[in-house]
Amino acid sequence: MAIMLDGPRLPAKSRMPEQLVVFLHGYGANGNDLIAIGKQWQALLPGAAFAAPNAPEPCGQIPGGRQWFRLTMRDPGERWAGVNKAAPFLDTFLDAELDRHGLDGSKLALVGFSQGTMLALHAGLRRARTPAAILGYSGELVIPEQQDQAIPSNPAGKFPPILLIHGSQDDVIPAEALFLSAGELARAGIACQWHLSSGLGHGIDGEGLLHGGLFLAKCFGLKQGPRANARL
Repeated sequence: MAIMLDGPRLPAKSRMPEQLVVFLHGYGANGNDLIAIGKQWQALLPGAAFAAPNAPEPCGQIPGGRQWFRLTMRDPGERWAGVNKAAPFLDTFLDAELDRHGLDGSKLALVGFSQGTMLALHAGLRRARTPAAILGYSGELVIPEQQDQAIPSNPAGKFPPILLIHGSQDDVIPAEALFLSAGELARAGIACQWHLSSGLGHGIDGEGLLHGGLFLAKCFGLKQGPRANARL
């Protein structure tokens, strides 16, 4: 039986959604961990619907938690195998969610945290219809042993804007991963913006939320005034 993802949702403030923002939580969390960010971004993205699917697998290390793929840290190819296994489940969810709202893939933004960022980058760069944006917090681009498989030949012929945000004091995924990921993307000809949050550990701070929300608004072609920014 195929695994169907589900999780908390937040409707758009406008009557009909004009964009879809999908949050991908980190290892051992679930969709409830990130969906509240949608409420903080509604002033910037009034036409966006938000969804935060729970990952397909239970996390054995954390009761009640979910994982996009297991992490034993013993197999160097574990993350690459993991994102490839999880991507089809996510793609099925994204296609269904876009259809439910009557939106095409160009109105989609993926927002990941930690392991969710790994999946957002992997799946988002391979979508048949290029998403509007990929925003990744405290994560990294997963690189296989064979470097020529790292970045796909995108079916749409172009890649989405990317913003990576990381804490300078992250002790789970070190900040070095931010620069390594940006470098790999640059070598593939993919533009990537990045922001380093000084003194932040493995998490998301107010500054990162503001940068991320404004980034998504810009990618969706929305104009923001000072009042919207102040309410975030």
